[in-house]
Amino acid sequence: MSESLDQTLAEKILTAKVGRPVKAGDIVVVPVDLAYVQDGTGPLTFRKMEEMGIPRAATPSRSIVFLDHASPPPRRELAADHVYLREFAARTGMILHDIGDGVCHQVAFEKYVRPWDLVVGADSHTVMGGAMGAFATGMGSTDVGVAIGLGKTWLRVPETLRFEVTGELPRGVMSKDLILRVLGDIRSDGAAYQSMEWGGGAIDRMPMHERMTLSNMAVEAGGKCGPIASDGETRTYLAVHGREADWRPIAPDSGARYAKVFDYDGPSLEPVVATPGSEDNIVSVTDPSLRDVPIHQVYVGACTNGRFEDIAAFSKVVRGEARHPNTRVIITPASKEAYVLTLKSGHLQTLLEFGAMINSPGCAACPGVHGGIPGDGENVLSTQNRNYKGRMGNPNASVYLGSPLTAGATAIYGVITDPRTVV
Repeated sequence: MSESLDQTLAEKILTAKVGRPVKAGDIVVVPVDLAYVQDGTGPLTFRKMEEMGIPRAATPSRSIVFLDHASPPPRRELAADHVYLREFAARTGMILHDIGDGVCHQVAFEKYVRPWDLVVGADSHTVMGGAMGAFATGMGSTDVGVAIGLGKTWLRVPETLRFEVTGELPRGVMSKDLILRVLGDIRSDGAAYQSMEWGGGAIDRMPMHERMTLSNMAVEAGGKCGPIASDGETRTYLAVHGREADWRPIAPDSGARYAKVFDYDGPSLEPVVATPGSEDNIVSVTDPSLRDVPIHQVYVGACTNGRFEDIAAFSKVVRGEARHPNTRVIITPASKEAYVLTLKSGHLQTLLEFGAMINSPGCAACPGVHGGIPGDGENVLSTQNRNYKGRMGNPNASVYLGSPLTAGATAIYGVITDPRTVV
């Protein structure tokens, strides 16, 4: 398309899909490049497909079933759902990722999502695919069923918020701190049905695993998607995963029009946490209100921060240290890749010596299905993406959100601790 269109990333991708220029506010019907479900949403998706008389997937090789939320299933009814999903996938030729492969968004990113793709998933954190330079968005089960069956969906082209981050993040600060800071500024509805586009020097320098965290939590502000330009870092990531041929560059035009631009100075950012009840309840890790809050459980995992690099960051903080006697630690790798790399790198031994428990890859405690549900009155510091009441399976527990570095410091001292004191 002509460079004079001056488009945002979302507008560029949707323009390419429909074959004509589009702008924010347009209603479009677009072909879908990748569609997937997980074991919490998949049963409803497939039953709705059967009700609508859609017996197949339009593109089976790009339609994926993930068994990740109950992996392995802790109850018989969840095991029954897995049987149904396996049978449906086999009947329709869809690709199945069974228990132990990992969280749908992480595995999709490693194996399937490509720059310029239109990705839909029956899970809100599908937005993480935006870090690949894709338009990735979560939808309801019925909408995803239609997308799987027909190979297309409809969208309103979203307006775009631009988040420009200059410089680079300082010691002890991760992209989790950045996205939490942004949520605190714009609040949980601050990007409702808008594209949260990231750019600037700090983003250009940011490794892929950190970019993924930014895109992952776009939906915590109500965002429709969270795209980041596809550049040399994207190409390197794809090459490492044997997919360099999938790489294509994409960047917004210099004259793109944004609903609003937010500027952040990377070096001035500090570690923060989200306090219980909402992801936008943001305070500094040094806030006095945190000093006397005992943390009973530290959880490192989820599609937000369960990658190998996140686990490695935690491991480096706690190596040679003693775990606080009243704080248990649970580590759940986001994918089999993350698990294997943790093992081969030696970090698994460090974690076990520290006193951590290691779960098999999957969602585990994050959605509150199993694998680390806290007890009544307990406080958790978690690297996941949500902390509303009951998110981890117990409405009588309290969940704080922080980075893997903050999690490491907290596991040592038993209270939320500034990671800059230990890194």
